[in-house]
Amino acid sequence: MNTRKRIIQNVSQLLVALVIIALAGFISSTWFFRLDLTSEKKYTLSDATKKILNELPEDVYIRVYLDGDLPIGFRKLQTSTREILEEFRVYSGRKLKFEFINPSEEKDEDARKMIQELLLEKGLRPSNAQWRDREGGMSQKIIFPGALVNYKGIEMPVNFLRNNPGLSGTENLNQSAEGLEYELISVIRTISSDSIYKIAFLEGHGELYDPEVADASRALAQYYSIDRGQIGGNPGILDNYAAVIIARPTERFNEEDKLILDQYLMNGGGILWLVDPVAVDMDSLMYSSITTAYIRDLNINDILFKYGVRINANLIQDIQCSFIPVNTALVGNSPQYTPLPWAYFPLLQGENHPVTRNLNLVRTEFVSVLDTVKGNGRIDKTFLLKTSPYSRIVGVPNLINLRDAGSPLTEDDFNRQHLPVAVLLEGEFESAFKNRMISGILPAIEDDFQAHSLSTRMIVVADADIIRNDVRIQGGQAIPLELGRDRLTQELYGNKDFIVNAVNYLIDDSGLMELRTREMRIRLLDRARIGGSQIFWKLINTLLPLFIVAFAGILATYLRKRKYGRIV
Repeated sequence: MNTRKRIIQNVSQLLVALVIIALAGFISSTWFFRLDLTSEKKYTLSDATKKILNELPEDVYIRVYLDGDLPIGFRKLQTSTREILEEFRVYSGRKLKFEFINPSEEKDEDARKMIQELLLEKGLRPSNAQWRDREGGMSQKIIFPGALVNYKGIEMPVNFLRNNPGLSGTENLNQSAEGLEYELISVIRTISSDSIYKIAFLEGHGELYDPEVADASRALAQYYSIDRGQIGGNPGILDNYAAVIIARPTERFNEEDKLILDQYLMNGGGILWLVDPVAVDMDSLMYSSITTAYIRDLNINDILFKYGVRINANLIQDIQCSFIPVNTALVGNSPQYTPLPWAYFPLLQGENHPVTRNLNLVRTEFVSVLDTVKGNGRIDKTFLLKTSPYSRIVGVPNLINLRDAGSPLTEDDFNRQHLPVAVLLEGEFESAFKNRMISGILPAIEDDFQAHSLSTRMIVVADADIIRNDVRIQGGQAIPLELGRDRLTQELYGNKDFIVNAVNYLIDDSGLMELRTREMRIRLLDRARIGGSQIFWKLINTLLPLFIVAFAGILATYLRKRKYGRIV
């Protein structure tokens, strides 16, 4: 009888356990949760990211080219990428699939080069990594820290690696890990979206011509549909565009075009102004080594002032600058061009804002200072780009002499700090044409005139060369070069990223740009403190875990004997 009861009891317990397991399995298949115990919420996706992943209509395939024998810094980036893609896969309902590929696993050198050239053509940027191997020698390898995202046969590249020359390799890799969620989800959203926003480059006021902004256009074309055209005094011509770019106008704006731009802003449109208030003829400077800098009147200061910003007619010199080629050969000898630092070409730093956070230095030419003023409406103003702590202001008109290049730049002469060059204006603007006779400018717009704007954004930059790429003439054709690439030093600056980020921020309606403010702190060992006690810390790291396991085993054995040793 006791045996029968015991069997029934065991069977009942087994059935209860099976029911609990089945119920737990059912609950876990329909509902899940994540616990992120890190202080910076490293493993927590934003609500905007979750929404995009939950609404994926079809499968997304991602091939990550970050596998194989990698230096430790890239292995950490690989781990971070895998972790975030695992989270993406869960929140997408398994619609996101990914794999890691080693582009260097081919033993045949020709086949390996073909793969690398193909990845270059697809838009992935390589990195030449060097590290010390286990035998004490130096290893070198070309790594493609990026991925290709494929959706319905459409493919887009994602480059992970930040390469700011002012930061260490560890800091660059950490910033790359910080930006993974934004870089990946922004491409996934773009490639899977049914509708594409349109942006326009304005013409008709002497703006940069198409080849000079071709590389920026290519970068923006991954996210938006790009047009070019004139306003021509046509009301409503900009209504279908989410943002417009005004890149280095050189001719005066008439009142009709200003009014149309004003009403476009009032109706929620975004504007990116890239303005050179001072004209400097580079051809004259390179030919005769001297030219005059003079004020360029564009007839836009009045509307910008009412929006809350003033572009000053001056030039900035900065110790932190790029180079210019100067003929250093003696008179009568063949020209010999030497790259020399040119204080009129400042390298700008980004502020801690979604547009400019973790941005490489931005290369400029003949840049001016911005001021913010009260303006009309309720507008928040945020500076985006600034000079170094060692700058100064030069008034205009003024003579620019190329012979000054390479002159000693002392900190005592450059006593201005962090001069602002780019500013973001966001909020509710008041029309610059409020209380004016609209009928005398454009009668057709009078009935629909908006005196106050919806909540919108505008960015003003006091330098247009930020968006201008160099152009090489070959066979009678203009071939645009890479934006931000210095032809003298081959250094790649953050110009292209700034333009793309600026337009993305102007248009962003989902809050994805806020992901660029995510920060993950680097927790490194203090090398100074461990320098003289390496053996001690090695012993702690190797022997202490073994001691803890052994102690736990001895303690468990002792407690077990004490509990059951008295049973006869």
